Amino acid sequence: MRSTHLPGQRNPLSARTGDLSRRTLLGTLGIGAVGATVGAWPRLTGADIPGRSSTALNVAILGTSADAAARQALVEEFTSLHPDIPVRIQAIQGADWRDFFSKILTMVAAGNPPDVVYVATEGAQLFAEKLAEPLDPYLTRDAADIQEYFQDVHPSLIEAFMYRGSLYQLPLDWNAANMYLNTSALERAGLDRPADDWNHDDFTATMRAMKSTTDGSFTPYYWTNRLFGGVVPWLYANDTSFLTEEKAAGGDWFWDRFYGQDPTRAQRSGGYLWEAPNAEDPRVIETFDYLRELVAEGLGVRPEGGGGNALVGLFASSRIGATPAGGYWVQGLHEAGMGADDFDVQFFPRWRTQRHQFGAAGYAIMRTARDKDAAWEWVKFCASKPAMELAIPSPNTTPTRRSMVNQSLYAATGPEHWKVFYDTLDRFPTSGPIPAPPQQAAVETALMKNVSVAVSGSSAQVRSAMGSLQRDLELALRSK
Repeated sequence: MRSTHLPGQRNPLSARTGDLSRRTLLGTLGIGAVGATVGAWPRLTGADIPGRSSTALNVAILGTSADAAARQALVEEFTSLHPDIPVRIQAIQGADWRDFFSKILTMVAAGNPPDVVYVATEGAQLFAEKLAEPLDPYLTRDAADIQEYFQDVHPSLIEAFMYRGSLYQLPLDWNAANMYLNTSALERAGLDRPADDWNHDDFTATMRAMKSTTDGSFTPYYWTNRLFGGVVPWLYANDTSFLTEEKAAGGDWFWDRFYGQDPTRAQRSGGYLWEAPNAEDPRVIETFDYLRELVAEGLGVRPEGGGGNALVGLFASSRIGATPAGGYWVQGLHEAGMGADDFDVQFFPRWRTQRHQFGAAGYAIMRTARDKDAAWEWVKFCASKPAMELAIPSPNTTPTRRSMVNQSLYAATGPEHWKVFYDTLDRFPTSGPIPAPPQQAAVETALMKNVSVAVSGSSAQVRSAMGSLQRDLELALRSK
């Protein structure tokens, strides 16, 4: 039934509260899993913890005070529609999403959690299982109001936030692991932009051509040791992963209501499940061995941990030929001085498939939220097109709304083939999210521990490293 309440008014809606014990929280943090120790927990600063007496809806984001200030126009617009719901944006600094999620868990353990948290794919199942409130009753109640959002968003992005038949977040921004190409490096090698259906052999040939026409300070292929943009895109292209991938039952209530006419409706599910290690699968070994050969030939750098921000300067100075990244890189390259024609983007190379990896993010309502109806109004508002246009005024990420990924967004920055960003889902609808079970922190630690070893020696060393990864993942997945 459609809600009849006016802006600023909230109807009572029953909602459960989570009873999160210290034992549950310690397990959620992955204590006892690979590399996890109590001493390694991120420590909160005074700026991380809001006043206990605040009556405002407390919305936590990963970022700085400047990031919080940048959302003030969004808050003001929301307040004009809902004057009885004050909102406070709380920026929590972290080295990465894992660090951010750990700080949120520490706040929950201290009895002072936020009401709403901006959560990326890496933490979606952790929050769904331990911390977040399902959106199912709100979506059912306000179906007529929210239908327009789903008509504008690809179902693959929604399915990434389904967990065991329930939906926990409305994704607002996303990025696939596409391949960025330095056009000056291509030109020096006498190459044009690769074809849409290029394969991993074509990629190798392209990197060799780049290397042969540049000096020793140039790296043809740069990749990082993490879940996004590291080895996983190559595993997906080779039709495998380091974790088994299954899909949960359920979700028909949602798919029939909001995507009943979508041509991919039959393949949709109650969400992804990654419940067992798969590191010793022959295709996983084959993929790691391919990357090992790239490193051994000097075509690819030995990957190190961390994000991609440090790479912007290297790419902009033409010291990198290619790297996997999403639409979030466009604005950074523009600000680093690259013109619209200085770089371009292409689909990730095909192997056995051309399935892509992607990550997304959206707001999750905490089970412990003091006013879940108010929290839902914030979530629903932020998914509206006017709110998303306020939140994403420049191409520093890819909007989940198809209508916002358009020429005007990239006119000042490029790249020429910006359509690749959303075409990744339209052309390859089986593309999937980052493999991030509830034990994501321990799983990523296990992966990072073994990747560098695997690609730094012989083929025999690859097999040995995958055996080690298999054992580490077994431990990680047993953590609760």
